[in-house]
This record gives sequence, structure tokens and C-alpha cells, in this order.
Amino acid sequence: MANICPICGLPEDICVCGEISKEQQKIRIRLETRKFKRMMTLIEGLDVKDIDLGRLAQKMKAFCACGGTAKNGQIMLQGDQREKAYRFLIQMGYPKDNIEVQ
Repeated sequence: MANICPICGLPEDICVCGEISKEQQKIRIRLETRKFKRMMTLIEGLDVKDIDLGRLAQKMKAFCACGGTAKNGQIMLQGDQREKAYRFLIQMGYPKDNIEVQ
């Protein structure tokens, strides 16, 4: 007997809760200038309850080939990584309409 998802009531192998939560998030990718004119790319609006922000930041840093961290519900990447972060989020299954690049 398959396990039943407590949220949607469907069997876990066809559960749609993760996809629904991705569609409801409004993600902002913006560039910020820090001390000594260093550029930081900030990704905000990810739901920290549904995903492990640290693990997502680790995968994003590897994809963008840069340093960074996850703090206070944000992912911070060193340098101007807006386009790469946008492509990475689309690959992870987030809808294009919900990602805003500034």
C-alpha cells in the first residue's frame, strides 16, 4: 500500500504539493552593490518551509561557479549572476512568470 500525502490526499508517488508550492512563489533576483563596489546577486522570495535553502544555494553556487551563502531567507551569490540564477531556477521547475529579474 502506498503512503498517502497528508496535505493533498494523493499517493506520495503522484503527489503534486511540491509543484503547487513552486507555482505560488514570487521570486526576485536583483543585483546589489556592497562595500568597496562589490556586486552581490540576491535571490529572494523562496519559501524556506518547503525547500532546504542551504542545499539549493550550494547547487546554485556550483551551477554559477561562484561563492555565496544562504541567510535570512535569501541566497546571496558573489558577482553579477542574474542570468545564470534565472536559468538555474527554470531548470529546477520554477515557472518563468513567477521569476522577476531586476
